[in-house]
Amino acid sequence: MATPLEIGRRQIGRVRRSGEHILRQASAADRPLPDFMIIGAQKAGTTSLHAYLCEHSRVPAASKKEVHFFDQEFHRGMDWYRAHFQREKGGHTLNGESTPYYLFHPLVPERAAEVLPDCKLIVLLRDPVDRAFSHHNHECALGFEDLDFERAIEAEPRRLAGEEERLAREPRYRSFSHQHHSYISRGRYAEQLQRWLERFDRERILILSAEDLFAEPGRIVGEAQEFLGLAAETPADLSAKNARTYAPIGAETRAELRAAFEPHNRRLYELVGRDFGWD
Repeated sequence: MATPLEIGRRQIGRVRRSGEHILRQASAADRPLPDFMIIGAQKAGTTSLHAYLCEHSRVPAASKKEVHFFDQEFHRGMDWYRAHFQREKGGHTLNGESTPYYLFHPLVPERAAEVLPDCKLIVLLRDPVDRAFSHHNHECALGFEDLDFERAIEAEPRRLAGEEERLAREPRYRSFSHQHHSYISRGRYAEQLQRWLERFDRERILILSAEDLFAEPGRIVGEAQEFLGLAAETPADLSAKNARTYAPIGAETRAELRAAFEPHNRRLYELVGRDFGWD
């Protein structure tokens, strides 16, 4: 649970960043759109991979990791979006961003395809049981969840009822529960990837295993660099980012979720042509 001091610091930081961003918009015309995006999944190593890629000599970091343009700020327009990226320097850089809500939000694929038809997309997928449990612990730490894991997943259908339809119906609507309480829904990867595959060619999407990233970060970073057309550069710091420690999930709950996710995992394996071994 976040303390009042931590909440206050976050608010001060947001005000400072907002002021800086207004200044950056004055030079928006000189700033490029991103060449790549890490679109999810949340709690699947996106923060780590983003940090590793930004260590490359040709990849300048955006003004913040999660821009949230295509999910929550689309109405702000292109100058607002461009202001997050570094000015062009001879065409030798690749700009990118990492917003893991993009994979799950129903409006993002269409919006991204309209604005960035040539963008390359990187997707990290994690065992959906582990991802859900990590997501829950993350929301508890931020102060956005007050139910224990079992009660939270039981409440999820009620919390999310009608939210995706409302997001599609009201372009500026923000759903707190859709973003923060979607523990099980975000693990149904096939239905989310299908929306992206309807808008982007398969060769523009790199699908990686979070478990592989955790075990062999150097190899997976190299695979991502190759996909982006970058010369191989091993990051100096391959430690995990944004990692948390917490008590393990209960065995009975794990078994129930494993059975519930099994058909969704099978559909994913068929869709992408890879068995991630989660079952």
